[in-house]
Amino acid sequence: MIPLRRLLISLALGWLVLVAAPVPARASLLHLVGPVPEDLGVRGGSLAACPSPAHCARATWSSADPAADLARLAEAAAALEGTSVVERTPTYLHATATSRLFGFVDDLELYADAAAGQIQARSVSRLGDSDLGVNARRLETLRAALRD
Repeated sequence: MIPLRRLLISLALGWLVLVAAPVPARASLLHLVGPVPEDLGVRGGSLAACPSPAHCARATWSSADPAADLARLAEAAAALEGTSVVERTPTYLHATATSRLFGFVDDLELYADAAAGQIQARSVSRLGDSDLGVNARRLETLRAALRD
């Protein structure tokens, strides 16, 4: 019989290897997808407002060339870990971002509004009451890509 201490150490090390191992973003402990939000897309020249700041972030960035900036942002978004582009047009991008550990899925939208000279960005979690700031950090990472 394995002593309890040895068993607990083995379980802890196994969990650590599972969590810390460099694996593709698609490999997650769980896969908590949730339903696709009904308010995705551009409506009336705008992305939807956030239903709650606890699990959604929205930003608007000035742009001298929204189409070119959207192309740069599309590349930056595709390079983010766990992100897959779902739809891309010259003025709109929809991507999903899957968290590594639990497989939570967030929706990322970018809209190049040439008439207003701006990029609208929105990142929203499909499940949960809080995203622990993940969506806001995602948008800040993309904003930084515009400045580079």
